[in-house]
Amino acid sequence: MTQPPKGDPGAQQFMSTLFGLDYGTYGTKPTNFVYSFLLHTVAAVLVLVSTTFVVSHRQEIKQTVTGIVTDISPYVLPPAKDQAGGGGGGGDRDKLQATKGVPPKFAREQFTPPAIVIRNSDPKLPMEATVVGPPELKLGTGPTGDPLSSVLGPPSNGTGSGGGIGTGSGGGVGSGRGPGVGPGWGGGIGGGAYRVGGGVSAPRAVYAPDPEYSEEARKAKYQGTVVLWVVIGPDGKPHDIRVQRTLGMGLDEKAIEAVKQWKFDPARKDGQPVAVQINVEVNFRLY
Repeated sequence: MTQPPKGDPGAQQFMSTLFGLDYGTYGTKPTNFVYSFLLHTVAAVLVLVSTTFVVSHRQEIKQTVTGIVTDISPYVLPPAKDQAGGGGGGGDRDKLQATKGVPPKFAREQFTPPAIVIRNSDPKLPMEATVVGPPELKLGTGPTGDPLSSVLGPPSNGTGSGGGIGTGSGGGVGSGRGPGVGPGWGGGIGGGAYRVGGGVSAPRAVYAPDPEYSEEARKAKYQGTVVLWVVIGPDGKPHDIRVQRTLGMGLDEKAIEAVKQWKFDPARKDGQPVAVQINVEVNFRLY
């Protein structure tokens, strides 16, 4: 029987089989241990270096990823001093939700609504698909779609209507109404209707019948002013009427009923009718 080599007892106890200091079925090579140790050391160094690079260059990496898949959620422009964004939406009454992607080019006017699924592959007069918004606004490149959608495929224009992409209507992209992008009105980037100022004119009432008095307020000889938050659409009609300052005694409801009948010359931006958010005061006076 072969006896184990004599030597330092401590060396014999530390990985004795690796160094050939103990019994074993197979032969061992100490160089394999050295190679394995070096490979694991190199791998650990690479992980440490890559982690340090990501931490120190996170902004550059973020910009690169944003260029590949642009996400403009929640469809808002940087805050402006005197003007809010608009919005839009569309769809093709597909059964599937709209596919994720980026909006097409922004332009002052829209001739062709955007589409993911092209129904007419050979139009007589080809026109570039656009959405209405500031032409200087540049988004990332990539397949056309709805940035707020979570669907990566199959291709679909969405469940909305009126052309465009999304769940809204009007030839835009998103859940809003109009040729813009996002959950708003009348063009531009979503976040609500435009506000007066910054190139947006104020709407002008052309038909504004007086409100009726509630019987309760008349008996109490109650007077005052109701302030309503109203969106005047590109069609000149009031939408999304809400009470901002209440008066009570049934007069809030009477104010809403009256304003629903009002007609406006719509607000305009660059000569085009746009939706605009305004406050409307409805006065109740007993003469």
